[in-house]
Amino acid sequence: DTLWDLAIAEVEKRENDDDDGKRLEVWEKSILFMGNKNGGKTTIILRCLEREEIPKPTLALEYTFGRRARRHNTPKDIAHFWELGGGTSLLELIRIPITSSNIMSFAVVLVLDLSKPNELWTTMEKLLQVTRSHVNKILTKLEKTNPKVATEIKQRMRNSLQRDHPDYELVDPFPIPLVIIGSKYDVFHEFDSEMRKIISKTLRFVSHYYGASLVFTSKSEALLLKARALINHLAFGYDKSKSVSVDHSKPLFIPAGLDSMSQIGLPPASDSDIGKMRANTPMELWKKVFEKAFPPKSLCDLQDTKDPAQDLQYTEYEVDVMRAQKNQELEHYKKNASRSWKEMDFDPD
Repeated sequence: DTLWDLAIAEVEKRENDDDDGKRLEVWEKSILFMGNKNGGKTTIILRCLEREEIPKPTLALEYTFGRRARRHNTPKDIAHFWELGGGTSLLELIRIPITSSNIMSFAVVLVLDLSKPNELWTTMEKLLQVTRSHVNKILTKLEKTNPKVATEIKQRMRNSLQRDHPDYELVDPFPIPLVIIGSKYDVFHEFDSEMRKIISKTLRFVSHYYGASLVFTSKSEALLLKARALINHLAFGYDKSKSVSVDHSKPLFIPAGLDSMSQIGLPPASDSDIGKMRANTPMELWKKVFEKAFPPKSLCDLQDTKDPAQDLQYTEYEVDVMRAQKNQELEHYKKNASRSWKEMDFDPD
């Protein structure tokens, strides 16, 4: 071995051994942030990582990471942060960060813009459906290749509620840990009280049904700290907060498993309206009530149509020059090809 190899080996040994010479396990987790376009995902990530940077629009799928030591002279745990940009327009990219090799240590943070209630349900439903479908495909494969891991993942999510919880048989936990963040609470707080009540109760139901944690946040330092506490629990194994705030006139903060159907109550609609709504599941009923109050925007309206290649923040002179040259070559080829086809003689049938 070279001197450099020996030095690397010594550093690795020191980082992975505690004072008694026993090997410490390094905690390594992955989190995918997704949600409304311009909903504040990047700001939340930067705050969690304690980075003083100005947030920039997310292009497609972006990656960063954070490292934390549990105590002095111990190896640093690692958290991988993935961020999906474009709202619901880049759903196919979800399969890139979530794989069979990291599914055991993966979690999802869904950031919903409270200031845009007409986009809220459509965005939430589409992102969670696609993510759940992808995770279930991975679990189906694992049941054949590694059934022990597949069973452990499913059982872990069932344990998001205690067995003696009255709603244990009524919920359908998301297959991997989920946190739902309602962003821009400062704007939301100015809404009519009845609007706030409908949105808050609906998100409480959805979060509880999926075994997720729920927190409302804004640029306020105090609210960001609450969101950060939930994310640090997922990313670095910090202690889970036991505090709860379910008052609809205040920012909600409800860790997974600490809410109940009886406290949430019925969907905020009259008995006559509920009686007219055809729904096969509780989730479908809440959806109909919510969309009656806030007619949804279509997925087409939510698509991100801006071409990132034309965005000045991603300008790179050499790349742009080469791209322009290739575009000219393509146009030249298309013109020649078109001319060649026109000049061809085809025998009549």
